[in-house]
Amino acid sequence: MEIVYLLNSGFMVKDENILMLFDDYEDPEKIVDRAVGRGNFEYLYVLVSHAHFDHFGTHIRAYAPQTSRYIFSNDIKHTKRVKMFPSENITFMKKYSEWEGAGLKVSTYDSTDVGVSFLVETASGKKIFHAGDFNWWDWYNDTPAQRMLAEKSFKRQLKKMHGLEVDVAFFPVDGRLGESQERGVTEFVNQVSAKRLIAMHRVGYPAWRPSRRFLESAPEDMKIWSPTDSGEKLVVS
Repeated sequence: MEIVYLLNSGFMVKDENILMLFDDYEDPEKIVDRAVGRGNFEYLYVLVSHAHFDHFGTHIRAYAPQTSRYIFSNDIKHTKRVKMFPSENITFMKKYSEWEGAGLKVSTYDSTDVGVSFLVETASGKKIFHAGDFNWWDWYNDTPAQRMLAEKSFKRQLKKMHGLEVDVAFFPVDGRLGESQERGVTEFVNQVSAKRLIAMHRVGYPAWRPSRRFLESAPEDMKIWSPTDSGEKLVVS
């Protein structure tokens, strides 16, 4: 399985004959254009977790002729931008729903912001979790009540994921949260078993270097990747 970082929470993933795009809002290196042009895939699935501008870029409409299915969170249905896409080739997904197509099964969880998070299983058996904007958004300038609500919301949803096992987990480790940036990911990797953790939502910040505290609490055999430059590539066996 080959994973290429696009930008922010955007990734291109190729597993055997399936090409998947997650939250491709901007592709400055034209990575997807070249991949689609090569055409060495049988199915192309374009998944978007929610309508925020830094997750949903309308340039992905250019891939409509090659796209097997656009898989959008339900909130995108209510945007003007969705009218640019072929309605007959879109599946809108609500939280806690499932969809299955050729070579791919998709399940959704709730988010702690907008939209959904995705759990994808490919025909080869690979399991991929993409959090979207699901995170413990502990903003230092929020009121104590707001911060408590953010914690409760995150932990309530995380309970529904307890015991989940995945090959790859894309999860926000957002530098804007400062000292709180590891709160969500620390809880997440102790509830969800991920062979590979990929940090995202870090535009404008250097690569995340896990703190000693995080590493001491995280599973020892979990591998971590924190890409920063569009085009960085990882091959996962």
